[in-house]
Amino acid sequence: MFQFLDGIPIYQQIAGELKRRLICGQLVPGAKLPSVREIAEEFKVNPNTVQRVYMELEKEGLTYTERGVGTFLREDSFMVDRLKQEEAVKLRARFITEAKKLGLGLDEVIRDIKQEWIGGEKND
Repeated sequence: MFQFLDGIPIYQQIAGELKRRLICGQLVPGAKLPSVREIAEEFKVNPNTVQRVYMELEKEGLTYTERGVGTFLREDSFMVDRLKQEEAVKLRARFITEAKKLGLGLDEVIRDIKQEWIGGEKND
């Protein structure tokens, strides 16, 4: 079950999860998204929240809606790469901000990341 975070609007978290699914290949360009009701049931939220998610995704140019048919991911060959880069930029910025708040130095962070990266491969 999806765990929502405090301090971040729910619709943004659901939109982020759908983007992650697109980046990871669970959703593919051109595919029809699940109905508003299906997503609302999956995330245990009000359908109006999901409607807002779909409106935001459309505003970002990731989806389009065919009235009476559904919402579809755009068939843009660069969309996934662009999304991956945008999400990576956000992730790096958050990480760097938090590491600096903790008073971690660059060398320490690099060393720890290398250790986790290599150690994580053994556990995969």
